[in-house]
Amino acid sequence: MKLGELSARELRDRLADNALVLRTGPFAMRMHSPLPQVADGLRRLYADFPLGDGAFCDFHVRVGPPTGIRRWLKPQINFWYDGHSPFKPLPANHAFALLEWGMNWCVAGHAHHYLMLHAAVLEQNGRALVMPGDPGAGKSTLTAALMLSGWRLLSDEIALIDRDDGLLVGLGRPVSLKNASIDVIQQHFPDAVIGAPAHDTHKGTVAHLRPTPDSVARVAVKARPAWVIFPRWREGAEARLSPHSRAEAFLHTASHAFNYSLLGGLGFDLNAALMDACACHDFEYSRLEDAVRVFAELATS
Repeated sequence: MKLGELSARELRDRLADNALVLRTGPFAMRMHSPLPQVADGLRRLYADFPLGDGAFCDFHVRVGPPTGIRRWLKPQINFWYDGHSPFKPLPANHAFALLEWGMNWCVAGHAHHYLMLHAAVLEQNGRALVMPGDPGAGKSTLTAALMLSGWRLLSDEIALIDRDDGLLVGLGRPVSLKNASIDVIQQHFPDAVIGAPAHDTHKGTVAHLRPTPDSVARVAVKARPAWVIFPRWREGAEARLSPHSRAEAFLHTASHAFNYSLLGGLGFDLNAALMDACACHDFEYSRLEDAVRVFAELATS
């Protein structure tokens, strides 16, 4: 059964009763929240995702108001994982964004049966593109544009590398857009489904983009790494790929990994195998349509 097959009332009741289990790639998350905006966000962005049976859940999460006066005066919300709250309370209108950040935290902090890199991952024609990106580099904007142009999204934030075969594992969850990127994607792709924005977060204005049905339907299909590309948006720049040192790419992904040091020698071997399997490039661009064209050519080369 998919989440979108629940009525709005059924979804809210399951969330309120701690009875909603959402499957995102290899993980099952039991969710609990009394907040209508959490239910509305899930319904808008996760309609294609399957529900779990609740027999086993990897994570138990809750988003809701704290006790005491802040429940009513300048209302706040908290995120809980197994009854523990790892974050400071946020304004109540950040509830869905906090759920997304909390889900990322759960995976990044606990899924050590994978090597986890801070990077987006997309696939086309059986080959995967891994895109690390520094803040402001345009990674999520480019990820969204490629997904909406036919690439399959595996992840916007966390690249999961299987420890057994070195293949990339999908999550298929929404893409996090920030500030001007929200309008840019909506203008270029008018049919894109974007959730309600959260204003004045620590990242500015944040809204999430619904993944394509194909990205969700094929989330269990692993992908073979083919490219590691470091994007950089620069005003007026022509879309251009240029060679990037594999050694430097190795150091960057290792230093931005969530659990590279924890995995020790295995982390080194998996990251080294990723670099051996991939062509590494820098990519500079200013116009999304040019970027999409360059990556389409790359995928067919």
